[in-house]
Amino acid sequence: MDSATEAVAAGLRPGTLVSYETTLPVGTTRERWAPMLEAGSGLTAGKDFHLVFSPERVLTGRVFADLRRYPKLVGGIGAASALAGVRFYEAVLDFDARDDLPRANGVWDLGSAEASEMAKLAETTYRDVNIGLANQFARFADRQGLDVVKVIEACNSQPYSHIHRPGIAVGGHCIPIYPQMYLWNDPEATVVREARRANAAMPAYAVEVLAAAYGDLEGANVLVLGAAYRGGVKETAFSGVFPLVASLREHGAVPLVSDPMYSEAELEAEGLTPHRGEAVTAAVIQADHAEYRTLAPADLPEVKVLLDGRRITDPTAWQGRHHITLGG
Repeated sequence: MDSATEAVAAGLRPGTLVSYETTLPVGTTRERWAPMLEAGSGLTAGKDFHLVFSPERVLTGRVFADLRRYPKLVGGIGAASALAGVRFYEAVLDFDARDDLPRANGVWDLGSAEASEMAKLAETTYRDVNIGLANQFARFADRQGLDVVKVIEACNSQPYSHIHRPGIAVGGHCIPIYPQMYLWNDPEATVVREARRANAAMPAYAVEVLAAAYGDLEGANVLVLGAAYRGGVKETAFSGVFPLVASLREHGAVPLVSDPMYSEAELEAEGLTPHRGEAVTAAVIQADHAEYRTLAPADLPEVKVLLDGRRITDPTAWQGRHHITLGG
């Protein structure tokens, strides 16, 4: 980002709009980028050129749909910058009509670069905290012999509860990282810190659940289904596969990884051992790829225990085998 800012500054001309579309700790646009742009250009931010922060709010695989669906947030370092940012995005984007928003879908001026920076951190941190709460509920449900998903569905049947689903891992470029940026600004946010810790602990907890059902994992070939951090996306950024494989090895197991989106060579390049047809006696679903939804014992004839870390398989198809999930 520093290098990109220096490059932009070198060619900056009066009247230019500079917009940062990323995720940043609160205050970065004004306190870090503005001085760098000024130093490299000899121009004054907010006077000679406009400067705004406008976070990207799209997911991999559906960028253009998300650009239409979600309001474009803009925050300037001053009123003139904000106006320039709003006019630019209104000229280049179209928006879906939505009756569920407090105001019309479109470009929303949040009043300052700092408010726009916080909005991106807050919306992502909310998801991490919510998932962390769901994962805590799942672990308690396991101890109590309850099905946490039925409990969550019951809670969410009224409009004041929006509990997310628990799972084996929280990966990707955003959710594991942006709460750390928020904590950089607000180190006293204990709720955020504990949620991040709870989510980071889930892969190791999943292996404990597997071992409790399977028995001693020493020397057992365990098939890990899914290297990607989520289904349908060929991306391993902060994927749960890495801590999951590490925890399996700590238990003496031999983790073998398979993913329909990755070749054996690509898995090896990620430091993972591909499954090449070896007999496996346990399996763990790490990514919710559509290909795994119809998984049945015939596909894994020697597997004694399947841990579905994403709750995408049909448990009734696994009668006679040990089919387990996180949270009952």
